[in-house]
Amino acid sequence: MTGPGPRSFSLLGYALRLEDPRALRLLAVVAALAVLAAVALAHRRRALVRAAGTLAPVVAPAAGGARPAARAASSLLGLALLALALARPQCGTRAEIERRAGIDLVIVLDASRSMLAADVAPDRLGRAKLELSALLDGLAGDRVALVPFAGEAWVACPLTTDYAAAKLFLRSIEPQAMPRQGTGLAEALDRAREALLLASGRAARSRVVLVVSDGEDHEGNVASAARALADAGVRIFALGVGTAEGAPVPPRPGARARRETAVTRLDPVTLRLLADVGRGELYGAGGAGGGLAPFRAELDKMERTELEGRVALVYEDRYALAAFPAFLLLLAGLLLPEGRSRSRSRSVSESGPRVSGSRSGRPAASPLPLAAPGGEGQGEGAAR
Repeated sequence: MTGPGPRSFSLLGYALRLEDPRALRLLAVVAALAVLAAVALAHRRRALVRAAGTLAPVVAPAAGGARPAARAASSLLGLALLALALARPQCGTRAEIERRAGIDLVIVLDASRSMLAADVAPDRLGRAKLELSALLDGLAGDRVALVPFAGEAWVACPLTTDYAAAKLFLRSIEPQAMPRQGTGLAEALDRAREALLLASGRAARSRVVLVVSDGEDHEGNVASAARALADAGVRIFALGVGTAEGAPVPPRPGARARRETAVTRLDPVTLRLLADVGRGELYGAGGAGGGLAPFRAELDKMERTELEGRVALVYEDRYALAAFPAFLLLLAGLLLPEGRSRSRSRSVSESGPRVSGSRSGRPAASPLPLAAPGGEGQGEGAAR
């Protein structure tokens, strides 16, 4: 699941941007921790007053609330700055040249009514779209074009690196949108060759055509069209969609019911011919372990060409301005003692109420000791 993209704004005339604003959601967690810390400090204060009353500073001089509050505030502020650093604040820009290297890939997609057969889930065309969408999601820097065909073929999407636009064209392909039904695979290959040879910009060293079809062909001349591509240095791969058992072709909406249901089956012979002539491979999408994963691995082995370069503005990361103070505040909150030191607490407790001397500064006279029993008689005897 993708979240919101970078957020740009201006502060005091400076252009700022948050690369990952989702990290700011952590501030809600910091606010909740601040509330819990305030409740804990208040409960601690009430418990101390309830136990010692007004003598709390004398009875427990180390149990003051200033240091715990400072410790909690330091930790919470450090966590808030850490959340800001995770959002990757950026300020200032610099110009860089972005260079993209890749290959040229043309996808030839069968959109005839036979692709509506449900011998693979959800149907042949739906399965082909799922495989191609996953392929487009894995591309990076490669140019891709889309050529749908039935009785006729045309370039629906020229070579582009805008994969979102290519997927939009891919989702719009339906048999009902085709001007004429049939299966003209040779014409589709000719349109693919035109898309590769007439592309604007620099041509890639590695050029590939991927044919996605059930293999049925009603027009012929497939071998000559494939050979023309191979002579131009284009490799041809094929993805067979369907099964050998086949499935009925759904009737057109509003058409009369036929006595015999038309059954379409996967024809790997034509697709194998394309792969052999074009020095490629044939993949299947009808069973477990099939799909375009091996084709994607084959693309990764091909030589890349620098297809385009453009000047882009790159923002300067400033997350260190928040991360470093956050580290210091968290460290301070960890090292700050919970209460006063023991020696200072002892000096405070010893400086309690004392018996004051005379105003002249002389020590006060100690009280006379009580006379012991029988002491009065002994004193009289001694005086005598």
